[in-house]
Amino acid sequence: MNNTPLRIALTSEHASPLAALGGTDAGGQNVYVTNVAKSMARAGHHVDVFTRRDAPHLPGSVDISPGVRVMHIDAGPAAHVPKERLLPHMPAFGASALKSMQHSVPYSVVHANFFMSGLVGLRLRDRLRVLLVVTFHALGLVRRKHQGALRGPAVERNCGWRAARAALIAFTNDDTLPQPAWLREGVAAMTERTGWSALCGRIGVPRMRRGRPTDHELMTIGLESAQFATANAFVRRDALARIGGFDESFTRAWREDSDLQFRLVEQVGPVGKCPSAMVLHPVRAEPWGVCLRQQRNSFFDALLYEKHPRLYRARIRALPPWKYYLIVGMTLAAPLLLWAGAASAAATAAVLVVALWLQLGVARLRHTALGPAHVVEMLMTSALIPFLSVCWRVRGAIRYRVLFL
Repeated sequence: MNNTPLRIALTSEHASPLAALGGTDAGGQNVYVTNVAKSMARAGHHVDVFTRRDAPHLPGSVDISPGVRVMHIDAGPAAHVPKERLLPHMPAFGASALKSMQHSVPYSVVHANFFMSGLVGLRLRDRLRVLLVVTFHALGLVRRKHQGALRGPAVERNCGWRAARAALIAFTNDDTLPQPAWLREGVAAMTERTGWSALCGRIGVPRMRRGRPTDHELMTIGLESAQFATANAFVRRDALARIGGFDESFTRAWREDSDLQFRLVEQVGPVGKCPSAMVLHPVRAEPWGVCLRQQRNSFFDALLYEKHPRLYRARIRALPPWKYYLIVGMTLAAPLLLWAGAASAAATAAVLVVALWLQLGVARLRHTALGPAHVVEMLMTSALIPFLSVCWRVRGAIRYRVLFL
């Protein structure tokens, strides 16, 4: 085996290791490119990551870790361009990358990421006479063939494990950072515990700030105490086949992992824990009011309750959010009481709504950041959350024909 260190040109036209995760076009591919580059550097190779310059202040090159350098390539405007509009700029990207590589120590391999970098890689391969490797990350034709009209992580994970041939399937997310011993520890635990149908590893959430987290950060931190999450899970393939894999009715990244856990426990065998198999789950950047959009998740709570009522009440939520229903009920009652001439009762209902709203806002701020902008966001969104939550819960109950509150 040849152990000679290689010089690797890793091309990634829109996904830079320096981009802030969670921003536009910044997610799983950025994490993948960064960790592949660092892993190859740890193996003794030198890696240059060629990515498009999307801001005028960016330097020509940035060393991000020993053996890994990010090279900013001029191709199109030095500003953000959605990846869907980058294809016309690929000839310029290829020309600039080629010029840079021709004035450098010769490269051994070009590793292209995404189809547009693959097109650039073909040019670099032919001009520089180097080996070309392409990782596509996503192919629309494959998605349409296997997913059809359905969407969501349940569909994608089913496509993955059904295409696999190994007896043990390891699941994680595209924006997690598996630690060096993650795979080894998970496999060892499942090998030792032959009675387990699956296990959940440890999820760590890096803290983004000193002091209290934001409400969104606190929700992500909750993954550290999750009973089972497919951001870090090992499942036997025959167990997946026995229960039919993930339920593709869960079209959002919500409760599909709990449903899998419950069905594994009920139909196959115990689901264990392995704290030494660890991944890090960074907090994604989200826009103002993300908590409002997340209320749609309650729709799939209804589906999980319909399938597993006892386990839902025992492990997910013991009681319905009665205060939400009270806020909605009193808000609807106040104008009706006023119209009926019961002004005093209407005023009482209005005061009760305001009191419950403030109580909800204060409760959400009890363990979260107290900066002015965050306080305003918590108070404003607390006025809307009960209505959105109840709306989606009722819609879920109707859709899945279950008495779910």
